[in-house]
Amino acid sequence: MSTPTPPGTVDRALRTALYADPGAAALDTAASLLAADPEADGELARRGRDFVAAAWRRGWQPADVVRIVRRELDDVHVRLVAALILDQAPDDRPRGRRWADQLADLDRRHRDAAASRAPRADRFSHATAVLELYRLLLRLPALEPLDEPVRPPHAPGERRAESRMLARIRALLAKAEATGYPEEAEALSAKAQELMARHSVDEALLASRAPAEDTPGACRIGVDAPYEQAKAVLLDAVATANHCRAVWNEPFGFTTVVGFEPDLEAVELLYTSLLVQATTAMTKAEAEQRAGGRKRTKTFRQAFLAAYAHRIGTRLAAAAEQATAETVQAEGKGAADLLPVLASREVAVTAATDRLFPETTTTRLRGVSDAAGWTEGSRAADRAQVRPRRPLD
Repeated sequence: MSTPTPPGTVDRALRTALYADPGAAALDTAASLLAADPEADGELARRGRDFVAAAWRRGWQPADVVRIVRRELDDVHVRLVAALILDQAPDDRPRGRRWADQLADLDRRHRDAAASRAPRADRFSHATAVLELYRLLLRLPALEPLDEPVRPPHAPGERRAESRMLARIRALLAKAEATGYPEEAEALSAKAQELMARHSVDEALLASRAPAEDTPGACRIGVDAPYEQAKAVLLDAVATANHCRAVWNEPFGFTTVVGFEPDLEAVELLYTSLLVQATTAMTKAEAEQRAGGRKRTKTFRQAFLAAYAHRIGTRLAAAAEQATAETVQAEGKGAADLLPVLASREVAVTAATDRLFPETTTTRLRGVSDAAGWTEGSRAADRAQVRPRRPLD
């Protein structure tokens, strides 16, 4: 007959591994305590859920925690933290749509990983991994809170229309990523950017005619190594072209994008697609360089992505400006209501960014020294230009 384990086992283990000596010997001692006491597993898991809830109070979100665990630890720790987050979710307070989307994505990935997971390690190895994870969670600093309002569901017709628009944009970008023809990728990306810009202006026009309590929000987008600085510049360019502001957090590998919800969705979609297209073009250009007898490695890729980001930024800005101008012109008399709303939304985004980040610094691209990489990156950006044009269909 088993009896409840006194909390002393878990307390001693955590005190030894997390709050006292951070060395390997202390970790081994704590893992040995837990491995020798199977009855401690339930209390240990409860403490883990507490660490997750504490991370939420410090401004972290599910995707942020998984990202930092993946950066700092190993796959086993990612599986452990995913299970903890999903186990803690039923006890959490109501959250916004983005949070729910992160949990749904995490649940899908966790189930896929579980289907192909190797057998669980021995108790000592498992306890060691858990303590390593808890040590990281305990030391997470506070982040800027991105609390999302919990809104009632959209009316059925409104939600379906929004879903159709996003689905169409996703389909266009997916085709642009998959095609091997630069001209086709250019046309598909152009159409996607046109739809994004027009959708943003349409939202502003609706706000001018039926004012609502709509305020800027924010989301975090991962900016992963390698060449994270060039990727951050690309993301900043996409955000700026879509009426958003971007602030890069280099130590934690993400950028916070501030803007109205339709624009945030556009930034996420377009940045992801352009990054795929840039990587594909970079790989092809590098192969051509090597075939010509010139060996290019890190410096070539860094310069390529930096040039791509710089050139794309110029073209995205032009594309957004032209699409907005054409929509305003098409509105005719309605433009008198629209232009002040566009200006006020710009002011609102800037004010929200300043509240979240009262202190920011600028940085310059480092390590861009390969002329061939810069030339090829600029050419790739030219091929992926996103100038608005008439619909393709």
